[in-house]
Amino acid sequence: MSTENRRPTRRTLLGLAAAWPALATAQDEPPKRLVFPGKRPLLVHNDFPECLESPPELLTSWITPNDAFFVRQHLPRPRINTHTYRLEVTGSVSRRMSLSLEELKKLPQHSLGATMECAGNGRGLFRPKLPGLQWTKGAIGNANWRGPRVRDILALAGGSGAAYLSVNGADTGVGQTPDFVRSIPMSKAMHEATIVALEMNGEPLPDLHGHPARLIVPGWDGASWVKFLSRMEAAGKPDEGFYMNPAYRMPRNAVAPGKAAKPEELEVIEGMAVKSFITRPADQAVVALGRLVVMGIAWAGQERVERVEFSADGGSRWQNAELIGADQPFAWRTWQAAWSPSRTGYHTLCCRASDSAGRTQPIEPLWNPSGYLYNAVDRIGLVVGG
Repeated sequence: MSTENRRPTRRTLLGLAAAWPALATAQDEPPKRLVFPGKRPLLVHNDFPECLESPPELLTSWITPNDAFFVRQHLPRPRINTHTYRLEVTGSVSRRMSLSLEELKKLPQHSLGATMECAGNGRGLFRPKLPGLQWTKGAIGNANWRGPRVRDILALAGGSGAAYLSVNGADTGVGQTPDFVRSIPMSKAMHEATIVALEMNGEPLPDLHGHPARLIVPGWDGASWVKFLSRMEAAGKPDEGFYMNPAYRMPRNAVAPGKAAKPEELEVIEGMAVKSFITRPADQAVVALGRLVVMGIAWAGQERVERVEFSADGGSRWQNAELIGADQPFAWRTWQAAWSPSRTGYHTLCCRASDSAGRTQPIEPLWNPSGYLYNAVDRIGLVVGG
């Protein structure tokens, strides 16, 4: 699907404005499934820059294939020549550096499985409705990432104990759209699992996912995982640009639905919430009477998933689900629960996860005016036939 020489559509303008949800109006039509090059049919919230959601049925395995992985672009994708690509390392370092892709590949490479979730995943489920991209469940994916550790790159430059690392990509804004710059505390940047990914699921990083290099900040919101990485700057304070303030901030205290948050109470989003949802069967599916295996995924940001519970009666009674598959830090767990309905008719199935920090998914989400970190108990409807 070509995006060149295209007149901006209403959906396009919404997508550009959705860099900060308050600038956009809530979409009034459900997204359509379309095919982009290198992708299966995904739910299209915005076609330029691309914002593509994975349907739940594509999220049934521990690894999300590259062609099924969601896409969130804030700015139009840049065209990068890998032969001339450079990663600039600047700021409070002993020596400024400009590293080529080949030089990054020669550094020790580290692999990890990690779940990436957009902070706005689930925004379309909040009530009352909020402006911005109306993600439902699928702005999330789990992949194997591989590349050099950030701390190894900074060691080459002789880091000087700066408090923050500001990162920028090669993508640039349209018109007055601000540049996408994010800052993370140096303690997180120096974590052994924070890497510059050059590969995704054993392949060179795809163009839609930040080719040739992107930052991986395990357990943190997807906005911190800067794509098309072009600059890392050691700094004494966080960047003061739009994508650090006011965007990607949550109120410190609960906000009544429909009310505004106080600017002084907004804090930068870091670690993600505990969350789970059902991937199979599909919502509103019709199944035969008999034994059914319900499947899903669960994750907890920087924490570990300790337990997933399943209910077949709308949350009145719960049973422990079975955690299956790989168990790695920063990566989701897959789970399953056997259920044998005793009657035909309509049933409401639910799931909820608890993590190593003692957090459990709430019945209702913590409402906030930007629609971030939705993690309410998941519910689907199911019709059991004869």
